[in-house]
Amino acid sequence: MNITPITLEVFKNKFASVAEEMGSALCRAAYSPNIKERCDFSCAVFDAAGDMVAQAAHIPVHLGSMPLSVAAVLEAMELAPGEMAMLNDPFRGGTHLPDITLVAPVYAGGDAPLFYVASRAHHADVGGMAAGSMPLSTSIFQEGLVIPPVKIVAAGEIVPDVMNLFLANVRTPTERQGDFAAQIMANRVGVARMEALVAAYGREAVTAMSAALMDYAERLMRAAIAAMPEGSYAAEDFLDDDGAGNADLAIRLTLSLADGEAELDFTDSDPQTAGCVNAVRAIALSAALYVLRALAGGKMPTNAGCMRPVTVTTKAGTLVDAKFPAAVAGGNVETSQRIVDVILAALAKALPERIPAASQGTMNNVAMGGFDPRTKKPFTYYETLAGGAGADRDGDGQSAVHSHMTNTRNTPVEALEYAYPLRVTRYAVRRNSGGPGGHVGGDGLVREVEALASMEATVLSERRLRGPWGASGGGEGAPGVNTVTRRRGEMVMPAKFHVRLHAGDRLRLETPGGGGYGPAA
Repeated sequence: MNITPITLEVFKNKFASVAEEMGSALCRAAYSPNIKERCDFSCAVFDAAGDMVAQAAHIPVHLGSMPLSVAAVLEAMELAPGEMAMLNDPFRGGTHLPDITLVAPVYAGGDAPLFYVASRAHHADVGGMAAGSMPLSTSIFQEGLVIPPVKIVAAGEIVPDVMNLFLANVRTPTERQGDFAAQIMANRVGVARMEALVAAYGREAVTAMSAALMDYAERLMRAAIAAMPEGSYAAEDFLDDDGAGNADLAIRLTLSLADGEAELDFTDSDPQTAGCVNAVRAIALSAALYVLRALAGGKMPTNAGCMRPVTVTTKAGTLVDAKFPAAVAGGNVETSQRIVDVILAALAKALPERIPAASQGTMNNVAMGGFDPRTKKPFTYYETLAGGAGADRDGDGQSAVHSHMTNTRNTPVEALEYAYPLRVTRYAVRRNSGGPGGHVGGDGLVREVEALASMEATVLSERRLRGPWGASGGGEGAPGVNTVTRRRGEMVMPAKFHVRLHAGDRLRLETPGGGGYGPAA
């Protein structure tokens, strides 16, 4: 098959459609509201060497780090036809423990895998010390069951000992079992579609097209970087705290652009901390891929070729490259957002007209759990809440949307109240929370839930001390506010906290607005 612009475009969409269909199957078959309603999952296709060929339009923090999980599986074992491996170890390619990755080989009639497919889903509990497994931890051992690369499917069947071991360590085994079944079926869909693609076009043609697409992405990324002003640009930003008493944690970046290549040097960032906001290196790689791919624009295929002109330098033992056994539950969700903010702040010095103001800079994680008196069973609930997007030169920021490293839906009120002993008492746009400017930042939202039974709740959030920054003279967005209301009154809570709620107590999050762009008229 000749490699032409037309065949490149055709195969770009063929590979991506495999990942998209995997995601559709996973969403439809999942058991938990976090996966079937919020779509907190990602799917991708990889070549025989473990390089990403294509991804679905899912969650950036998952997809940018998933290649390291696939690499960990390839290093640890050989997968036969019909087998699958699973893992969640953040220090072996994962992000945090609730994100569990399943990897399956595609043999397509050959003697060795020609491709791999992988799915990653956020499981609402993996046995951590707090319900939802997003605790205010000081060690990874408090966050749940750590899974190294291990076979979960052999000879086409789930390995019962491995599954039973996992289910014995979680609060909601039926829900977890259902979500695992959905991931397995999603991978089987991916294997079947890749086998059909190879059967239709031949092994040599399909592998040649996958390699050509990566080369094509590399050329486009080099051209995009070459169009940026050469130079060295520094920026820093801060996390509010780590949930363990340490505040103003700095992430520092020196970004160098030259000869169509970019180097992102994070080595001057603060050392890893006691609390759970440490990020593993895979997250820094994800953030770099996300920002540069977004800036490149157009219809560039998102694959391993995008990162060939990019060097990400980190220092082991820092906030962006934590060492075992650091607590990392919040690094995936909160620190990833701040890494993006730092990269954008550095690029704003090179490209002030192209870089928007900061978006909310947090995922506003809420994890709740307890005993449901209706079902007489334990429950766990997890959700991330939207906020304001930063304004840019072309217009105001969007309100009440997920931004940057997250890309999920919300849990509909009806689904939430049906599944859990909770009542949503308020859900609204947080008016006038966007930063002022020639273009105004997007507004955050207000979400308040009432506990209908005794339960525990954990909140991991950011941008509660300082609002998202404005750009080109625009003002900051409003910081977020967390409150708990009991019969004796309302209490303002910190950015990260764990609390026991009783029936009638209410938990409210007011999420940050985005920064404004340009001076106000």
